[in-house]
Amino acid sequence: MRALALAGLLLAAVAGGCGAEEGSAAESATELRITLWPQGVGKRPTRRYTLRCNPAGGTLPRARRACEALGRLRRAFAPVPRTMACTQLYRGPSEALVTGTFAGRPVRARFDRTDGCRIARWDRHRFLLPGTPAAPA
Repeated sequence: MRALALAGLLLAAVAGGCGAEEGSAAESATELRITLWPQGVGKRPTRRYTLRCNPAGGTLPRARRACEALGRLRRAFAPVPRTMACTQLYRGPSEALVTGTFAGRPVRARFDRTDGCRIARWDRHRFLLPGTPAAPA
């Protein structure tokens, strides 16, 4: 039984190594479209950006830094869990939509600043949302 468990661990380690190589290739499959509404959806001005990684490019300012920061995020674009208790804060009407692909996977992420959890999520992705104020410390 021990040998079987050891073989399973070895197989998992080998598979994990393969995943790392695939992750490097998948990073090149990052192409995002970012739409910002600083005053809320439907209100002007609307800002639009693009971001590509490996090589870094697009219209987003500091694209290379944005690609690096995106690569460091754990669970990039994960929504706020529905069961999460969040502080009742409001940091303005700003909204954003990010669509496209990240590491080869489809992305459709909405951002707003309507409670503490969403403000924290916005701030984690601030490098993709230029020109919007940070939450006060």
